[in-house]
Amino acid sequence: MRAMAAELIVFERDGCPWCQRWNREVGAVYDKTDEAKRLPLRRVNLDRGTAQGLRLDMPVRFTPTFVVVDQDREVGRITGYINDDTFWGLLGTLIAKLPPPVAESSVSAIQR
Repeated sequence: MRAMAAELIVFERDGCPWCQRWNREVGAVYDKTDEAKRLPLRRVNLDRGTAQGLRLDMPVRFTPTFVVVDQDREVGRITGYINDDTFWGLLGTLIAKLPPPVAESSVSAIQR
């Protein structure tokens, strides 16, 4: 049985000024953060496709929308972007809803 890791999915559109601002202020550094270790980033451009296989609580209508998914199910979302401080605070609240990560030694012991 394969465990499905939690991830942060950002839904964006071409030409979205708030998406561009998030990309400048947060997206440029996101991969270097502790949050990215827990929630790798996946991008979905609504102008070019959909996120197949996700069970979202409701459709994504506005961009940017950030959805935290665990086991292919929505844990929570942030709709819109105001500034980096607000984003990090809201993301921290969503991360707190996730079950604690399984330690590598526990995974190795289970697989044996």
